[in-house]
Amino acid sequence: IKPHPYGIELGMLLKMLQDTKSHWLSGFLSTDFSRVSAATAEEICKAAGLNPHKRPRDVAGLDAERLYKAIQATKLMAPPTNCLSPIGEKAILAGLYKQIKGDFYTAVTRPPAVYRGNPFIIEAGLAYGKGPAVAAQEAGQKTAAPLAEGESREGDDNELARVMRFANRVPLLYQQSACSTFKAVLDTTWRNYGVSQSRGAPPSGPMVVFVHMASVWVPFTSESKEAIADYDEIRKEITLALREAGRRLGVFIKRRERAKSEFKRRNIFELYIEEVVGACKRLKGGKL
Repeated sequence: IKPHPYGIELGMLLKMLQDTKSHWLSGFLSTDFSRVSAATAEEICKAAGLNPHKRPRDVAGLDAERLYKAIQATKLMAPPTNCLSPIGEKAILAGLYKQIKGDFYTAVTRPPAVYRGNPFIIEAGLAYGKGPAVAAQEAGQKTAAPLAEGESREGDDNELARVMRFANRVPLLYQQSACSTFKAVLDTTWRNYGVSQSRGAPPSGPMVVFVHMASVWVPFTSESKEAIADYDEIRKEITLALREAGRRLGVFIKRRERAKSEFKRRNIFELYIEEVVGACKRLKGGKL
């Protein structure tokens, strides 16, 4: 797609002014950028104090700075998002359910957002628990179940959550600590959702966190494309998606704990059933 005016820097604007094929400044703004109409281009030129029919190549120095500030001060529509290709909540859930054994699954898709004029969508998925087979095995049954990749039988609650990072449907395998996705997972307060977490570490327990970023320009930290740069807008959207998934997980954990508590309260009567029978027998004069 064409660049959005909010995403360019002054140096890039100067380069575009020199390379454009438009003969008028207003035409340059409306044809070389997205979401800039002819009326909006006239408004920008008026705010910058420049003639709309001025040659773009003649705009330099202070004129270019005024034009840049006028662009940033003008209210523009967000860039189009039909160029993005998200995975979708249904496909994320299907993948997690197939590859990860767990008791709870959820997926979240954030509305399209913009950073530096580039549209992007953040998707998050979460799988929690060890699955019915592993839970039954730990309860004393001897049915051995195959473990998913990365899991261990000795892990129990000491294992840390796994973070699966994707960018435009491509998995990111290395430089995890330098990625904005991993930093957002660390900054999320998982204790609010019933999951234990040490300071500066991922949450503990049988949990898998999936994060996918779909964008026309993913800001990788290096040419190796292994980590996403830490932009505030991107970190914010990832954090909001993780919080939504965490709230759903918290509801599940609270309901499960409440069910266990109710089960324990109902069955505690069995501990005293003999005393109750004896007392009833004495009340009935031995006829019970």
